[in-house]
Amino acid sequence: MTDFSAFSQKSKIKEKVEDMTEKLDPSFPADDAPFDSAPDRLPVIATTMGDGAGVGPEVTVAALLAPVVLERSRPIAIGDTRRLEQAAACLGLTAEIVSISRVSDALFTPGRINVIDLGLLPEDLSWGVLSPIAGDAAFQYVRVASELAMSGEVDAICTAPLNKEALHAAGHMYPGHTELLASLTGTEEVSMLLSTPQIKVIHVTTHIGLLDAIAKIEPGLVERTVRRGITAIRGSGIRHPRVGVCAINPHAGENGLFGYGEEESKIAPAIRRLQAEGLDVQGPLPADTAFFLGGRGDYDLIVAMYHDQGHGPVKVLGIEAGTNITVGLPVIRTSVDHGTAFDIAGKGVVDVRSMIEALRQAAELSRARSRAA
Repeated sequence: MTDFSAFSQKSKIKEKVEDMTEKLDPSFPADDAPFDSAPDRLPVIATTMGDGAGVGPEVTVAALLAPVVLERSRPIAIGDTRRLEQAAACLGLTAEIVSISRVSDALFTPGRINVIDLGLLPEDLSWGVLSPIAGDAAFQYVRVASELAMSGEVDAICTAPLNKEALHAAGHMYPGHTELLASLTGTEEVSMLLSTPQIKVIHVTTHIGLLDAIAKIEPGLVERTVRRGITAIRGSGIRHPRVGVCAINPHAGENGLFGYGEEESKIAPAIRRLQAEGLDVQGPLPADTAFFLGGRGDYDLIVAMYHDQGHGPVKVLGIEAGTNITVGLPVIRTSVDHGTAFDIAGKGVVDVRSMIEALRQAAELSRARSRAA
């Protein structure tokens, strides 16, 4: 019996790849300068395949064929050629997937995907099953991309999702991409910024437990995070960003009724210092109020105190076109705003918009950095 539902899903994937102009985020970066599409001036983006057992290979293939990506960049996949071929077959996409040894070997022609092939995955790797082999491979893809970026061979990194459990099973004890890239680039402190068409959110803490997050928050960390966020938003073309800073407790502590004075001791001193410099930073605000105001456009950036405080609203407002930008690295890095989705991996039904948008933003950020240099 023909599976018409699967055929319909794959047709939708093709449509999204062919025309990915809707639901993208034109405000990050917000730049009216004409795009120089001369091939030798397009930024080179190292695109890591992510965990080979998840949806990473599928979103990588789809994104590297998208016209909106190819018009703005020269993307090179870092991964396993055979797995990307399998992913293309899952999606019902036709592509010439070619292994190369060096960035300089890449040729950019319609329908071709250049892959720095590390050859780390077995051909019979199961889709949707946690694998230490895939976890180690995902780490190696990021390591190679980081080395290429630090050496200046590529202009930016864009990452497909890895699986933290698989990463740990392979012996790489990092909470996620953000911390891994900080380690690989020798960066002491970075921040996670989630960008959607509706809202931008930077996090003071990320992949730690809630009690640990509250203990870690202190005025210096809050101030540094806000400054990194302001720098990122300015890089998108907004010269005087409006920033709303979330509180930790409900109702921002309700003047001491909730919590133990965390707002006044951990957050308010940083805001006062920033305001003294003339920066438009408001708070501590009740988180529900802050995200409501940010969602309607009152703020250009919301500062979340912990992981789920920021991720929850972002995923409600725009996960399909949302991206993850690591702020504070010496290299540009963007990523999808979703995980490995083992439950749908290899089925050809994954939504590819976040990866396409991540690549588009990597190209735009590379262009902005090039002009500023």
